[in-house]
Amino acid sequence: MSVTILGIESSCDDTAAAVIRDGVLLSNVIANQDVHLQYGGVVPELASRAHQQNIVPVVDSALKKAGVSSHDINAIAFTRGPGLLGSLLVGTSFAKGFALVNNIPLIDVHHLQAHILVHFIKKEGLVKPEPDFPFICLLVSGGHSQIVLVKDYLDMEIIGKTIDDAAGEAFDKSAKLLGLPYPGGPFVDKFAKLGDENRFAFSKPRIPGFDYSFSGLKTSILYFLRDQQKENPDFIELNKNDICASVQKTIIDILMDKLIKASDKYGISRIALAGGVSANSGLRARVEKDGLKRSWEIFIPEFSYTT
Repeated sequence: MSVTILGIESSCDDTAAAVIRDGVLLSNVIANQDVHLQYGGVVPELASRAHQQNIVPVVDSALKKAGVSSHDINAIAFTRGPGLLGSLLVGTSFAKGFALVNNIPLIDVHHLQAHILVHFIKKEGLVKPEPDFPFICLLVSGGHSQIVLVKDYLDMEIIGKTIDDAAGEAFDKSAKLLGLPYPGGPFVDKFAKLGDENRFAFSKPRIPGFDYSFSGLKTSILYFLRDQQKENPDFIELNKNDICASVQKTIIDILMDKLIKASDKYGISRIALAGGVSANSGLRARVEKDGLKRSWEIFIPEFSYTT
C-alpha cells in the first residue's frame, strides 16, 4: 500500500507545501513574502500574517499539482521548529486541523533534520545517488552552522556548532554593510564571482574543536570598511567585487577548516551539504575541489532543496 504525505513548512518567511508518495516528490509549492524587502530583514509579525494568507492556497495548489485530494493523504507532516514562533504556529495549527478533519496521523519534523534528509528525496524517473550511513553533513543557514554526524535517518549527532552567529548571518550582515539588498547572501555570491578573493584579509577565529564563531569576523569587516571609507568615501563602490570575494573566501575557509578536521577525526569520507548557505556557488565549488583532493564522496543538494 502506498503512503502519501502532505508536508507543511512555515518556519520563517516562506509558506511551502509538498506532497510525497513512497519517498517520491509529487509537488512542491512555495509562496515567498516580498513584504520584508523594504525592512532589510524578516519582520516576525508580518511573516506570521502572510503565512495565514498563504497557507490555504499553497496547500490547495500542492494537492492539485500532485493530482491528489485531501482524502488521498495518509499523514500530514509539519515543521515543529526551530523557527519564528508566530510563523510556526500558523503551520502547526493548519496541520492539526487538517489531521483532525481527515482523521490521519500528525508528524512533527525538526527543521534542521529535514535540511539534512533532502538528500533522500526521490523524483519520478530520476535516479540519483544517496549517501550511505554514516556521513558528515555541513549544515549552514542564516540561523545555524553545524557539523552533523549522521548515523541514520533519525540518529544524528551535532559534533560542531556556532557559539554565536551563523555563516548565513555573516553573509547577510556583510551585504548590509556594503549597501546590498536583502537577502544579501546571494548578492555577495554574485559579486564575488567577479572579484579577487585574495585582495583583502579578514581575521579568522581560533575556536577549539569543531565549533564555529562568526561574530569576530563581522566586527573585522565592519571596522575595515569604516577605516577605508574614512580615507575614501567611494571605497565600497570601487572595490565591491573584491570585498565580496574576500569576505566569501574567509567564511568558506572557516567552514571548510572544521569540516576537514571532522572528516579526518571520524574517518568518514562521505560529505554532504545542507541548508540555505549550501546554495552558495563558492562553497559548492570549494567542497567539490577539496573533496577531489581528499577522495571524498560528495553530496550537494539541488538549489530548490536548500531553502
